[in-house]
Amino acid sequence: MYAITGVTGHVGGAAARALAEAGRPVRRIVRNPAHEHDAVADFADTAALTKAFDGCDGAFVLLPTVAPFTDEAHRELAASIAAAVEASGVPHVVLLSSWGAHLAAGTGPIRWLHHLENLLRATGATVTAIRSPHFQEKVETVLEAATGAGIYPVLGDDADVPVPMVATADIGAAVARALIDPPAASEIIVLEAPEYTERQVAGALGELLGRSLQVVTVPRSGWREALPVPPQLAEELVALHAADADGLLQPVGDRRVRCETELTATLRHIVGPGTA
Repeated sequence: MYAITGVTGHVGGAAARALAEAGRPVRRIVRNPAHEHDAVADFADTAALTKAFDGCDGAFVLLPTVAPFTDEAHRELAASIAAAVEASGVPHVVLLSSWGAHLAAGTGPIRWLHHLENLLRATGATVTAIRSPHFQEKVETVLEAATGAGIYPVLGDDADVPVPMVATADIGAAVARALIDPPAASEIIVLEAPEYTERQVAGALGELLGRSLQVVTVPRSGWREALPVPPQLAEELVALHAADADGLLQPVGDRRVRCETELTATLRHIVGPGTA
């Protein structure tokens, strides 16, 4: 049995489906009981999470970004997850992490993943940290601007720099493989993926939408204002975008896994049926 958190999201849902397709039993853990589930547990509820992990051969965890978007809030959440892993005795944990998680600071929210990676390794469980590059699905955050104003905003210094972008279905598949075939010792898996520039993404999205999108590169001075989120979260995201633009988010790990899904396939899924 494999416990999967975040099953209503992209990666957790893909991991659960991949395990089910492989004929492996899955315990779907949700925070909101309104969703289809096998267990209900909030990441902050150590006792409920411990119960959800109990008796499982492996578990998949992630670290959501939560209000008030502070170090304290995320360290408390990480501590709860790690405590549940240790108390349940689950032998293997797969964590959704990120390129750049080898750094303790200077990476915005990714520093919280660095902290969680270390907490999990101290539990005694075998830990597989899957460090991912950009999600192809990040285009969802600009879809309203694209469909409405015909704009594709880029929070970066250059829209023509190719960067790896991975489909979350491929991440979920990597999670499932790691759970089914756990390593002998803790390891860090770096995901590699096809590379695209933001201008190429805008072009592919515009083609599917049947319109030309204007690529607007937002200067660093305007990043905070361009983010329609609470001020504390905006500050963290600005730090994340700066770390990315400055080349700090590097693929550091023990071994690499290649992901092959092309961007157009993901965009067709996001935009919906009837696209080109």
